[in-house]
Amino acid sequence: MSKRIYLVEDEKSLNILLEKYLQREGYEVTTFLNGNSAIERIKDLPDLWILDIMLPDIDGYELIKAIKEYNKKTPVIFMSARNEELDRVVGLELGSDDYLSKPFLPRELVIRTNKLMERIYGNENDEPEDMLSIGEYRISKRQRTVFEGDNEIQLTNKEFELLNYLVKNKNILVSREQILNSIWGENYFGSDRVVDDTIRRLRKKVNKLNIETVYGYGYKLVFKS
Repeated sequence: MSKRIYLVEDEKSLNILLEKYLQREGYEVTTFLNGNSAIERIKDLPDLWILDIMLPDIDGYELIKAIKEYNKKTPVIFMSARNEELDRVVGLELGSDDYLSKPFLPRELVIRTNKLMERIYGNENDEPEDMLSIGEYRISKRQRTVFEGDNEIQLTNKEFELLNYLVKNKNILVSREQILNSIWGENYFGSDRVVDDTIRRLRKKVNKLNIETVYGYGYKLVFKS
């Protein structure tokens, strides 16, 4: 089944161009020319939002806050022609999964979208994976859920991806650089402290797992079956 993308871009010509490129890639695309019309459709839960920050009514910051308040796991790509560094940092703080600085080639957006979709949802040609158990936790990569007993633990996209990465590499020491490249991507712009912050939140949410810190290098999920 085609993945659904909601695209919010107020420049009509660019809106139409990006829509065509994404549709050619096989995505089901719904477009919006302003934030108010988009915010009314948050409950549709599309597979991805692509947001321009500068909109004629409410801005992309307000929109991503509303999206994440409704479902923290909904992935978002930000686009902006303003102060690149500031928008990138604020976007990441609000939970965006990727960032594109205008002007950019439409094909670049398609490539980033494909990579994000594969990272978030996996390859649809892959065989379905069984529920993975580690200690008292059950993890479903396909459903992107974590349970402790009958209780679902609410994780953000990055927290889930980091937990899944640590579980796949359990009892192996991984560096901050390895984590950044695997979870945030090689094009990530910012401090590697984002890894430490995400680890700290993850430890609180899955506090029965032993995530060890190796100071000056990285982390290791220690698990004895």
